[in-house]
Amino acid sequence: MPFSLEHITQGWTLFLDRDGVINVRPYQDYVKKPSDFQFLPGVKEAIALLRKHFKYLIIITNQQGIGKGLMTEQDLIAIHNKMQLELEQHNGKIDAIYFCSMLAGEKDHCRKPEPFMALKAKEDFPDIEFTQSIMAGDSSSDLLFGQNLGMKTIQIGNNQLDIKANFLFPDLLSFAKSLDQKQQPDVA
Repeated sequence: MPFSLEHITQGWTLFLDRDGVINVRPYQDYVKKPSDFQFLPGVKEAIALLRKHFKYLIIITNQQGIGKGLMTEQDLIAIHNKMQLELEQHNGKIDAIYFCSMLAGEKDHCRKPEPFMALKAKEDFPDIEFTQSIMAGDSSSDLLFGQNLGMKTIQIGNNQLDIKANFLFPDLLSFAKSLDQKQQPDVA
């Protein structure tokens, strides 16, 4: 039987990419300080809706701007604190944020699509089952990350990717509303 949104229960986990899914991805740059962080339209509402459908909402994000020396880990923490505060003001909340600051070319790294950040999440939340998890992202590495761990995948946005997702949504709010209404989206 093919997977449908109706298979998702309150025990599932939603893993989310950050840049391009939660916030505006700066063109050929990084979100380096809290004032650079801009939510994409509808994301605050989407996170509040998604809280009703998932046990955990977890952000998994590659942040090589730290590895490049363009920002510090403290800068990233300040960005995430701002994000969390704004989400909480709209009845939303992210349960955990995992990031990898290593550069893309480094060997044995924690960057997506490597499973390191998901395995760390499972250490912190032992009841996470990857087969009852979804990875929502806007890049091939996001989708491959999810597929490698046995997760269902959702592509956010219309980027041309070389990996097929289980579902395609134009934005996070469309996904959240589909879950709310149990409507089936286009298959990617």
